[in-house]
Amino acid sequence: ALTTKAYWHFLEENKIDKKLKEIFKKFNQRDIKSLQKTGGKVRNLILKAKIPEDLKREIARVYQELSKKCNEKNASVAVRTSGVAEDAPTASFAGQFETFLNVRGEKDLLKAIKKCIASTFNDRAIAYREEKNIPQLKFALSVGVMKMVRSDLASSGIIFTLDTETGFKNVILINSIWGVGEMIVKGKITPDEFYVFKPTLKENYKPIIIKDLGRKTRKLVYDKRGGLKEVNVPTKQQLKFSLTDEEILKLSKWACLIEDHYRISQDIEWAKDGKTGELFIVQSRPETVHAPKIGKFYEEYQIKTKKKKPILTGIAIGNKIGQGKVHIIEVVSKIGEFKKGEVLVTKMTDPDWVSIFPLASAIVTDEGGKTAHAAIVSRELGLPCIVGTKEATKILNNGQEITIDCTSGSEGRIFFGKIPFKIKRYDLKKIPKLK
Repeated sequence: ALTTKAYWHFLEENKIDKKLKEIFKKFNQRDIKSLQKTGGKVRNLILKAKIPEDLKREIARVYQELSKKCNEKNASVAVRTSGVAEDAPTASFAGQFETFLNVRGEKDLLKAIKKCIASTFNDRAIAYREEKNIPQLKFALSVGVMKMVRSDLASSGIIFTLDTETGFKNVILINSIWGVGEMIVKGKITPDEFYVFKPTLKENYKPIIIKDLGRKTRKLVYDKRGGLKEVNVPTKQQLKFSLTDEEILKLSKWACLIEDHYRISQDIEWAKDGKTGELFIVQSRPETVHAPKIGKFYEEYQIKTKKKKPILTGIAIGNKIGQGKVHIIEVVSKIGEFKKGEVLVTKMTDPDWVSIFPLASAIVTDEGGKTAHAAIVSRELGLPCIVGTKEATKILNNGQEITIDCTSGSEGRIFFGKIPFKIKRYDLKKIPKLK
């Protein structure tokens, strides 16, 4: 691992730390063009800079040691980032920084490390830090290098040690897909979903209470030239769950142990090696939406839609209602056209879209599940969001007034027009305690 000390050493040796102060003096956080200009300048500085020789030698030495342990000339590794404020109690930084998979050789490893450092100042990461009031110049990044798990030959996914919508702590939620797990967070695939009941799991029962088959049409696999490539999933494999019951229970037990160790709800990434059949935990961090909440008020949204038929349904994120004019955006380069109060409708979002989330009255996507990027960030910002509608970008039109209803449980509903609704706010301190 390259520590934050190595990060500061890189910036200081190239005198980038001083230049950053001047660049950010001109930054206007409310202007998307200013965001793009600032981010571009900083990333360009970092990518043109040289990794200090002492650091380069140390990286090469440790990489050679890792390769020997793996009995490979050049071990295939994952190069991942972790920020010192990345898992602040109210900030997940989900997918904000770059990850490079199936990296081979010292030359490509050094390139990947430098790109990871540059990703500290991705437009999306700058905007997210502003939203969370995290100082731009006090933030530091570490870079982890680890042996790749051959999940491209099996499956991978995400575990939450609570229900992501309600915060209910007695369940484990597992999302799983075929191949490398990047496609879950990016919302490109609707994953398999499993719920396990914690209390009886800890008593050695097998309490898998929900199993939902996802739409796993594509997967990421190793590219022989390095990196990953996207391929179709065979039809027979699409119709199978990507985990066995035994594997679901094993991952759930591990998740409980990790949660007990850290004493806080966890957001965990896992992978299965297709060569050995082994399961691995590759990352764990605090869950950032429900864990830090201190309940003071409860808001209940009420809407009358009995006589109305929804035009679209999907997976509800949160329990709010949103309204506004549809703005369909197909590519991230068009986000500068988005106006405050509109409903963002797109096939999927990734971290590059985060700068316009605070402007939106609601988010609607064709693809994705409860652990997709759009879902995670919408929860944090308290935005009504419906993912996995399959065809919102085809059915809805720009400028249409719509209502997004996430108050009916797990199913999110979309209606034409603005439907009147009420918000009731309860002061939890005034609610009598149960005897």
